[in-house]
Amino acid sequence: MKKLAIVVAGGPAPGINSVIGAATIRARLSGVEVLGIQDGFKWLSEGDISHVVPLTIEDTSRIHFRGGSYIGISRANPTRSPEHFQKTLDALDRLDVGMLLTIGGDGTATLAQIISEKTRGKIRVVHVPKTIDNDIDLPYDVSTFGFQTARHVGVEIVKNLMVDAKTTHRWYFVVAQGRKAGHLALSIGKAVGATNIIIPEEFQKGCPVPFNHVVDILAGSVIKRLAYGRQDGIVLLAEGLADCIDPEDLAKHTDIPRDHMGNVHVAEINLGEVLEKAVKERLAGLGIKATLITKYIGYEVRCADPIPLDMEYTRDLGYCAARYIIEGGTEVVVSMVNGRFQPISFQDMKDPATGRPRVRLVDVDSDRYKIARSFMLRLKRQDFDNPEELARFAKAVRLTPEAFREQFHHLVKDEPEVAVDVELGLAAKAPVEPTGGPAK
Repeated sequence: MKKLAIVVAGGPAPGINSVIGAATIRARLSGVEVLGIQDGFKWLSEGDISHVVPLTIEDTSRIHFRGGSYIGISRANPTRSPEHFQKTLDALDRLDVGMLLTIGGDGTATLAQIISEKTRGKIRVVHVPKTIDNDIDLPYDVSTFGFQTARHVGVEIVKNLMVDAKTTHRWYFVVAQGRKAGHLALSIGKAVGATNIIIPEEFQKGCPVPFNHVVDILAGSVIKRLAYGRQDGIVLLAEGLADCIDPEDLAKHTDIPRDHMGNVHVAEINLGEVLEKAVKERLAGLGIKATLITKYIGYEVRCADPIPLDMEYTRDLGYCAARYIIEGGTEVVVSMVNGRFQPISFQDMKDPATGRPRVRLVDVDSDRYKIARSFMLRLKRQDFDNPEELARFAKAVRLTPEAFREQFHHLVKDEPEVAVDVELGLAAKAPVEPTGGPAK
């Protein structure tokens, strides 16, 4: 029988070692030789097969407790060059690989399919979806592995920041990883009860959004909080928000890095600092001096030791991936739904318009998001409809209610008139803004 090779590509996520270990154990018990391809496709794309290690049960049976990748990782993509891709195929052939288990995101899944197609099925491929962004289009409510651990660790970080914020009377702008979707920012922010959460999905119908609109959302939270006697707060921002802001607006405040295709590299934009500076200037113009601090969450959570949920989940994925490919399966993404293995074909995950795997975005029409939105402390339509509230906020910045309305009403002009609680079928009474208690 041909050998099974395991390769990890993309960025780290908690649970990689669990997949590697479980897949190795399942394969070795079936008499299949397993190879660990070190550092993703980096060496194979150069035709170098010296960076390959045999994987055994003895070597891998206890690696599932730890984060990181036992065999390394890289973002090397051999399909960017015909020469590198051919060297990759030749290297796999010299290694006598007939089965390839890839661990990665949507780009790695696409690469795996191309390998299968170009070898005409000579190399069977199965992909295990990995990203803390949670943006791979798996069945409803099925997380990509690593996401739950990233949220757990992220919550612990933000909890500490919340105590610091209240103690020192400052605001933290926490930017969470999320290249295209706001799942991580929303889930961390909702769990800790953040003062505000801004994700790109809320602007789906209005992209690109003006830079000053986002600045005013943040300034509005600071003003509203101050009007209730608090000088501290926590805001969660998804890094993908940078891709939703009008690029011409954004370019006035920072350099915009782009790739050879003209796509914005959102991870390279210091979104937190750019917004921090702009919000400080906006508030200063209203006579408010606020202490704003930017904090990024991403690298701290990617290689964390997996929590038990991810540990068990990824061992299931590794086991099922190895079993499926050994039994002749190919060109699928592995998933677990309600405790049962469910293979999803590469074709079923493709977006017909792009030919690439679909991106799973936060559903802003879901009750889950509406509940989160109802807890956020931001200027809302009802604030402008309530003369007493409007006067309270205007007083905080030494403006008349009319002047305050003129400057900030644009934030709510497209907001639905129906309160969130009404939409959820609950009591129609508008929620009362908190005046004390735990820091939000």
